[in-house]
Amino acid sequence: MAELVTIARPYAEAVFRLAKEKGALAAWSGYLGQLSAYVQNAEVNACIANPGPTSAQKADIVKSLLGGTVDGDLANFIQVLATNDRLVVLPEIAAFFENLKSAEEGVKDAIVYSAFPLDDKQRNELLPTLEAQFKSKLSLEIKVDPELIGGVKVVVGDQMFDGSVRGKLEAMATALRN
Repeated sequence: MAELVTIARPYAEAVFRLAKEKGALAAWSGYLGQLSAYVQNAEVNACIANPGPTSAQKADIVKSLLGGTVDGDLANFIQVLATNDRLVVLPEIAAFFENLKSAEEGVKDAIVYSAFPLDDKQRNELLPTLEAQFKSKLSLEIKVDPELIGGVKVVVGDQMFDGSVRGKLEAMATALRN
């Protein structure tokens, strides 16, 4: 896994610089997301991993998956990946690109652990409060953890906010022991 990230990083950084220069971060995010999904398909993966087709044929296969005419920078990018036999690392390239894009936009990933599933209304009420708390725009990922009993625990990078019932009970137990 670490090897794939090492291989993917320079490609993602190059595409990020190109997309940023052209003001097309969102478009490239979409392209990379689509390409990543296609490459993760077992049949497509088997085809591009097969040593039989030439790199040009593999590039044409991947371009055809996007539909329509693929030209310019995207076509060149796909061709470079095919020539260097790197089409299989597209998921890692896409993930690294998204991390760079989020950092550029000032958006941090936040994992919200909740005792119960949160609906859209609760999520929309929680987001501004957390953004104020962490002083950053956040992209929320909700995970259900019934052991919390109630409330939420939020992890953003190396920061954590524990507003769960379980966290409060543990804090009380610690205070009583001391």
